[in-house]
Amino acid sequence: MSAMLINLILQVLSGAVGGNIVGKASDRLDLGPLGNSIAGALGGVGGGQLLNMMLGAGAGTAATTMSGMDIGAIISQIAGGGVSGAVLTLVVGLIRQAMSGTQAH
Repeated sequence: MSAMLINLILQVLSGAVGGNIVGKASDRLDLGPLGNSIAGALGGVGGGQLLNMMLGAGAGTAATTMSGMDIGAIISQIAGGGVSGAVLTLVVGLIRQAMSGTQAH
């Protein structure tokens, strides 16, 4: 499997998890399981790609080595995807809340 595909899978999955964590942490920002997952996955991919660009071509990729996967790169993809998925879910939840006219407490 190519490193790019592995990165994408890690970013989507960790972003979806991050989005669902934010949704469950705040009832007012919850987009529902599917909404949290979609927003988180999109945020995970977007944030993960930005992280790869900022760190350089080889620094944030889950490239294979002779001994297997680079664990630092995998952790970087999971953390970056999870955080950015959570952030996008938070932003979408806040926008949805503002458009509905309710206030966060």
